[in-house]
Amino acid sequence: MNCDEVSALLAAEVDGEVDPLRSHALRKHAAGCTGCGARLEAIAETRRRLRSELPYHAARAAFRVRLAASLSTASPVRAAKAGRWRWFGGGLAAGVLASGLVWVTSTAGLQAPFGADLPTRLVGLHTRATLGNHLIEVASPDRHTIKPWLSARLDYAIPVVDAAGAGYALMGARIDRLDGRAVAVLVYRHRTHIIDVFVRPASGGTATAGSTVRGFNVAQAEGAAMQWLAASDLNADELAVFVTALAQGRLGE
Repeated sequence: MNCDEVSALLAAEVDGEVDPLRSHALRKHAAGCTGCGARLEAIAETRRRLRSELPYHAARAAFRVRLAASLSTASPVRAAKAGRWRWFGGGLAAGVLASGLVWVTSTAGLQAPFGADLPTRLVGLHTRATLGNHLIEVASPDRHTIKPWLSARLDYAIPVVDAAGAGYALMGARIDRLDGRAVAVLVYRHRTHIIDVFVRPASGGTATAGSTVRGFNVAQAEGAAMQWLAASDLNADELAVFVTALAQGRLGE
């Protein structure tokens, strides 16, 4: 399998809907592909969050008994209707799941309201990219591949650092929009954590302290005439140390 084929099946794989042969091929590819492996883990983590954070309301026992009895004694016509109701129920369940996804992502800052503070906007962009399977546009651990890709799409150039030696593997990059402007986003992995590092020209303003928004941490630093803004579920202290060292050129080469 190649990356395009795997990307189209990632959500189905997490839901257990891929046949064993293709599932094996997909998992084998993801194990050797940093970008696809990260996307697979991000979707799996989203599924875990949905199951753990959404409220669950079980049907009453009496209703389940009546429904089972009705289906077991149904005539062919009623069985056909029951089939349609099961189809409708499946659609309804899918709708509930979609609504749940909107609820989780919106509460995590996915749709940051107009005028929201910077940390909320950053977490919104980070979660939207993760849940929307748009985390990486150029998947490569090679800074010599990523830097020219970004430079061709932005009106400024940024330092690109491979910090794998410090435990922060460069996975790739994408272009996102922050405050109405296209910005570079470097994507790193540290253990099981994905870190988005937004890099834009320094504005000369005063840097603010790190923040936490719905379980996601935000840290920032300045260096190389750039502002470096990191968003991740990595703990706040590690994230702050990482982004500061990255901005000051103390990681990699």
